[in-house]
Order: sequence, then C-alpha cells, then structure tokens
Amino acid sequence: MKRKRTVRVDDLPEFDAAAYLENEEAIAAYLTAVLAEHDAGLLAAALGDIARARGMTEMARATGLAREALYRALRPGAAPRFDTVARVCAAVGVRLVAEPAR
Repeated sequence: MKRKRTVRVDDLPEFDAAAYLENEEAIAAYLTAVLAEHDAGLLAAALGDIARARGMTEMARATGLAREALYRALRPGAAPRFDTVARVCAAVGVRLVAEPAR
C-alpha cells in the first residue's frame, strides 16, 4: 500500500500572477476578471502585478510616474487615482471598456 504524501500549505510556493502576464491578451483577461469583482484594492494589486510583469522601472518611464509612487499606488489594498489606472493601462497596451450589465 502506498503512503499518502502530506503537503503543507507553508511548503507551497507563493503564487505570483505576474509570471503569467506575458502579453496584452493575458493582461486584458486578468483585468476583466478583476474589474468584475468591484474591488478597488484588488484592482490596485492586479495593476501592481501587471507593472511587475513588465518591470517597474519600465512602467515608471512609460507612465511618467516615479517608481516609488507606482509601488505605493499599486500595492494590495490601495485606492489608486483613475489617472494612475489609465496611465498603467495605456503603458501596457490595454484599455478599459464599458459594456452593458446583464
């Protein structure tokens, strides 16, 4: 009889969404799912994941914002200004689109 191997949660690697955000399509799908949650803090964290996927220095240059300001605005639980959200979206090549609620 085979012994079951027990896996402890603490032994699992931490999930990092940034590793999967390789192109605009993946980024757009991620943002669409996050926006459906209606949670500003979650949106900030997702934008932070996207910025880290592209490189925070590159994002700072592309958005015209300081790296430190991006880190603060895009941390989990933050409430970034719409201007910051729009700049990050433009820098990664996605746009926010409204559609009728069903």
